[in-house]
Amino acid sequence: MADLPNLTDLPNTVDLPNLSGILTVEEWLATGRAIAAMQEPTGALPWFPGGQTDPWDHIESAMALSATGLIAEAEAAYDWSRRMQREDGSWPIRLVVGEVTDANTDSNFCAYIAVGVWHHYLITGDVRFLEKMWPMVSSAIDLVAQFQAPGGEFYWGATYPLPAQTGAHEGMYHTALITGNASIHQALGCAILIGNELGRPVDDWESALLALGHALRSHPELFEPKPEYSMDWYYPVLGGAVRGRAGQELIAARWHDFVVTDLGIRCVDHRPWVTGAETCELVLALDALGDTADATLLLGDMQHLRDPDGSYWTGLVFADGKRWPVEKSCWTSAAVVLAADALSRTTAGNGIFRDAHQVEALIEAAGQTGCGCATA
Repeated sequence: MADLPNLTDLPNTVDLPNLSGILTVEEWLATGRAIAAMQEPTGALPWFPGGQTDPWDHIESAMALSATGLIAEAEAAYDWSRRMQREDGSWPIRLVVGEVTDANTDSNFCAYIAVGVWHHYLITGDVRFLEKMWPMVSSAIDLVAQFQAPGGEFYWGATYPLPAQTGAHEGMYHTALITGNASIHQALGCAILIGNELGRPVDDWESALLALGHALRSHPELFEPKPEYSMDWYYPVLGGAVRGRAGQELIAARWHDFVVTDLGIRCVDHRPWVTGAETCELVLALDALGDTADATLLLGDMQHLRDPDGSYWTGLVFADGKRWPVEKSCWTSAAVVLAADALSRTTAGNGIFRDAHQVEALIEAAGQTGCGCATA
């Protein structure tokens, strides 16, 4: 990639954060540069240099590049996604230095492109970028829509390529996961916003979003729970399906199972292991609920994972004080940037998670409903 700008080289249009006591402007930008330093010449953003690239974490890392003013690097990442998209609208689950190591399809991984593209547009206001990315986004979301089951939930994945008769969900893994579906909820909302901005029809996506939101709130029996993982706990809030008092109660119910004082949150409830990305995602979820005090405290607590070069270690086994895995992951650094942006209200994209409930609310206000059952 090209040489990265110094702080004094950044244009005046780049917003800079003010998160006193947690991250300085210089530290914020150093983390952005650390992410960009891991970017491959193709534009791919792997977990760490020489490691795997997956379509979801790649996009989260691209979002952090946008948020730190590294626009060219972010757009190189989106161009990589555009080039690597397959004819059916999907991406492989995993690549390593350009080689596909898992060719199958993950519906959530494919949907997340809409979140990244909308986020980049919010920051740059570049309509040409949005128009350029529209064929990729629409193809991906149309593909993801095929994974929606009759109850509104989305099956998590499928073999590649899908059989021609996808209406019967052939080739799909008939399991719906809470975390992935909550993320798809946000992605559908962003895809709808992109379509509206460009004047493209999105009625089918609106119906899919309503059905999914209702399923996440009212039909837990449709999903295979993984209660030991913190992501299953907070993601319905993060993705916008559950907010308000219901969201506060959801977070309060398992706070003490996952939150470790002064360190962050556990990835798995029964293991002495805190992880930076999950902590920052909970920060974003708390911010979306208006709990900025706890969110700010947690973001400060996880700074023990920061490396002097601006990157972040993935996690810490606090029982023995060892970092594990022994890697500084691109997506952990990205989660820090996005959480800091949200709390500091810095870039024009700082509300991408806070506002994740709004599209569904607007559709419902227009009189559409997501389910014909008696459950509210």
